[in-house]
Parts: sequence; C-alpha cells; structure tokens
Amino acid sequence: MKLDVDALRYLSKEDFRVLTAVEMGMRNHEIVPAELVERIAGLKHGGTYKVLRNLLKHKLVHHDSSKYDGYRLTYLGYDFLAIKALVNRGVFSSVGRQIGVGKESDIFEVATEDGTILAMKLHRLGRVSFRAVKSKRDYLLHRRSYNWLYLSRLAALKEFAFMKALGEHEFPVPRAVDCNRHCVVMSLVQGYPLVQVKQLQNPDEVFERIIGLVVRLAEHGLIHCDFNEFNIMIDDEEKVTMIDFPQMVSVSHRNAQMYFDRDTDCIFKFFSKRFHLSFHYDKKDGSDDSGSDLEEDGRPSFWSIEKSTGFLDKELAASGFTRKDQDEIEKVHMC
Repeated sequence: MKLDVDALRYLSKEDFRVLTAVEMGMRNHEIVPAELVERIAGLKHGGTYKVLRNLLKHKLVHHDSSKYDGYRLTYLGYDFLAIKALVNRGVFSSVGRQIGVGKESDIFEVATEDGTILAMKLHRLGRVSFRAVKSKRDYLLHRRSYNWLYLSRLAALKEFAFMKALGEHEFPVPRAVDCNRHCVVMSLVQGYPLVQVKQLQNPDEVFERIIGLVVRLAEHGLIHCDFNEFNIMIDDEEKVTMIDFPQMVSVSHRNAQMYFDRDTDCIFKFFSKRFHLSFHYDKKDGSDDSGSDLEEDGRPSFWSIEKSTGFLDKELAASGFTRKDQDEIEKVHMC
C-alpha cells in the first residue's frame, strides 16, 4: 500500500483518537470488536462509527465481519500514527520522496524545520512474499497470537537500539535520531549500495575495510547476519557505511559461527566476482591485517576472534531495547 501523506492533513483529532483506539485494542485482539473501539475512543453520540467510515475510505483500517464486526489497523494506518507522533515531537516536519524499497521495509526522505534531510525507515514485516518471516524470526517465541505490526515494531526497536549503540562505539553506521512504533529515523547516508557500484579505485582497500568491520563486530560480541552488498553503502570517496540491523545476533547464539561465515562468504564472493579480486594471504604469521587468524582459504576464523559477549548490553538497554527482548530474538532460528 503506497504511503500518501497528503491524507494526513485531512485527518482530525477524532480520527487519530479512533486510530489509537484500534491500535490499543489490537494488543489483545487480532480483529478489534467495534464495540471495544467505541468504548476506548469515548466519542459522544456514536461519533466513532462515523470516524471509522472515514478511516476505511482512506484505507487506514480494515473491516472484518467474518466472525464479528471488527477492525484492525492497516500498515498505512500504523504509518500515520508513527508519523504523527514523530512530527509532534519535532523530529521532522515533512515527508518527501521514497528512496528505497526493501523486502521488509520502505525508506523515505524526511525534512526537519531547518531543512535538514533525514531518512525514515518503515518496517513492513509480513509482506506477501515474506510470510515465512514468522518462522525465520520468531520474535514472539511461544505466544499463541501475533500480528505483523507488533513484529515490525519490535524489529524497528531493535534496529534503533543497535544503530545507536554501534554509533556510540564509532562504527560506520547512520546516526540514530528517533524511533516510534515501526518507524526509525536516521541520518541520510550519502552514496550508493555496494551492489550498484561497478568500479572502485581501491577495491583491495575497500574489501579489507569491510571484512575488518565483520571482525570488529564479532570482537564487540555481535554478528550482522545479513552483511552483503545490499546492506553496505559506499560514497564517492569510497567510505563504507553499514545499514540494516534487525537481524543481528550475539556471538553466543547457537548458530553464531554459521552466520559469521555466511557474512564473510558473501563479501568474498561479491568482490571476487565483481572486482576480480584473488585472495592470497601470507600465512607465515597466520594472521591478516585485523590480527585474527585465518582459515585455509583466507577467511577470518570465527573461533580465533577475541569476543566480548554481551559487551553492548548496557548501551542497548539505554536505547530502549531490553535484555529480555534481546534474549527472545537470540533464540530465533534464522533461515
């Protein structure tokens, strides 16, 4: 569903009051009974039903009468609630063009009052082609019910927390600005995804820098788990920036070595194919520039890296992502 922020200007306080009532009802209901929406919204003289018709017209809620008369938020309705909250907080004042579409997110430019351009990422877990995300990332563990909005909110909270913590430790990541519901606001990264880059002046140096980031993450107790040419940005000066963190796990995860090896394999294969690099390391001292031992094929060895498991716990908790949340996600079996 396309985000059309023009409709925001036509929504009243009552509209947002009813949207919020549907959101509150979805904490315990997949489809919120109409009577419950009316009771939570508290509008007089049956005004809730009139508002619901308006929200349906703008596709901000979905009506379901298969079992009983009820409503649920659409992603567009969730978008509006998040954007409204962030605008009210003064995080940005306008939404611009869409600059990215991912398998689980949409990215837009937003502008502050003083004209600064930021990036707004809307997490959208549960798209038609990615219904398997529930089995890949069981954020809810043993809960019997779930909804994609909750999953997207949890993914956004995790990304914001990791981005903030990594930035504080001087990793090359976007600056975390704010987070609300499934929406993360960050600094706008200049450059292009590595997958779009056809030539590099110094491919060997860029490669070493990127592999060094994988190793450094592990030294801080983290594995990206989706570290590839799509999630690495590079600018005209060949500066590297990491993006996309909802899938990160601890080095204590039961599949940590597999994820680490997968991340390094993706980088090796991409640079070998795109930039025709051949990887021949001097094995006399058994180490590369990062100081970590190498496997026989030249890849960094996961087991030789000096890791600090749980090193970022305090930073993550300070960003709003609790240890309990982290424990839940680290138990995920990610395909």
